[in-house]
Amino acid sequence: MARTILSFIAFFALLAVSHASDWVLYSVGGRDYISMGNVADFYGLKKVQREGNEVIASSNSRSLRAAAGSVEFFINNLKFILSYPIVEHNGQLCISRMDLVKLVEPVMRPSRIKNSVPIDTVVLDAGHGGHDSGATSIYGAEKNYTLDTVLRAKELLRAAGYKVILTRSTDDFIPLDDRAAIASAQKSAIFISIHFNHGGMGTGVESYTLAPCGVPSMMADGPAVSDFRECRGNSRDQENMALATASHAALVMKTRMADRGLKRARFVVIRDITIPGVLIEGGFLSNPTDAKLIATSLYRQTLASSVLQAVENYRKAVGTQSAAVAETKKQPTKKPTQKSGSKPAPIDPPSSETN
Repeated sequence: MARTILSFIAFFALLAVSHASDWVLYSVGGRDYISMGNVADFYGLKKVQREGNEVIASSNSRSLRAAAGSVEFFINNLKFILSYPIVEHNGQLCISRMDLVKLVEPVMRPSRIKNSVPIDTVVLDAGHGGHDSGATSIYGAEKNYTLDTVLRAKELLRAAGYKVILTRSTDDFIPLDDRAAIASAQKSAIFISIHFNHGGMGTGVESYTLAPCGVPSMMADGPAVSDFRECRGNSRDQENMALATASHAALVMKTRMADRGLKRARFVVIRDITIPGVLIEGGFLSNPTDAKLIATSLYRQTLASSVLQAVENYRKAVGTQSAAVAETKKQPTKKPTQKSGSKPAPIDPPSSETN
């Protein structure tokens, strides 16, 4: 697994080249879908295998894996949680257009993200603080572990030449709105919020990026009217996904903990910011094994090093290929129609929808 994730990180920093193909859209349950074969062809994944309910598309260095009825989606064996399950249509496994545009595209071709800004500043957010202890274990409180991890990451980032801003540097309670304001005040910056999980015997690491407009939060009980309200952070949807991917890949590789996936939510600190942001969960304080590990300074130093690696990989992948982006802008695009089976000329994936 470590070797696979390492290859993912190396791949993430490279520009993927688009291939000539036609997008064929299928309307299923009022939502647009594209076949995995179509997706594989566009991204140059020549080998496509179907085994039962699962499909794997791969080339020498990249792979996509999905299963019918599942929201689990793997890119180079890194787990992502889709907004909508994979469906089978006319004998083909298909992914929603929303997931193609908002998840697959920024992960597969991060250097083509338009209007991205090269970063030199990292805003680190230590979850909880003061009277808000967060999750606890017999070894200690989340608020202390997050602060210690952030302070370690600050030193690594500063040594690497980054400007670092902390939402808190002591055991103080900082309201969520204030944290978002601190982040949004920074230019050429990204935001990383560090937390630890709690809940039964859950184990492993997971990451959260902002849910796109129209997509339910994975932390909610179900769809809500508020899902269709544009949040400040949605202006950075593609950069959010690219940052979350870099962060989650580094987290999984460095910690070697179980991969619980990259998920979508509307937490205030990633919802109300105007710079790219991600929230990471470094393990479960409710799990005795995870909790014992989190209590060690070695593990928290490992988490800090994963933050540095995430920032470095994001910086290499996004905002450094302006020529390629400019070239893409020059090419004509045609918006796909809603008619099932339509075939627009593909320069980029078809625009996302909100249904």
